[in-house]
Amino acid sequence: MIHFLLTWLVTAVSLLITANIVNGFIVTNFTAALIAAVVIGLVNAVIRPILIVLTLPLTILTLGLFLFVVNGISIWIASVLSPGFTVAGLLPGLLGSIVLTLVAGIINFVVERVVQS
Repeated sequence: MIHFLLTWLVTAVSLLITANIVNGFIVTNFTAALIAAVVIGLVNAVIRPILIVLTLPLTILTLGLFLFVVNGISIWIASVLSPGFTVAGLLPGLLGSIVLTLVAGIINFVVERVVQS
């Protein structure tokens, strides 16, 4: 349960940091980031696998690079479903998903080191 809460908080903080880095990627406040983190998790669990299967030929043709576009679309769908979280198009969604992954990875690394010690 603690791991779930830490992951949720890390994702919310990562969303806020990403919103400060990427233009067109807007999170209004921390509550909106918490809600968006849950919605992103649900979209990644339910909708993203369907998108991956539907775009498999294109993903194979581009040697996997189209998965970046699928990630951007997933972030955009989450922004449509979340109040206070806005992505102003596919390019901010694409850049936002890349930055969000990097920021969340770094924060997760730091949190895991702190929790282990």
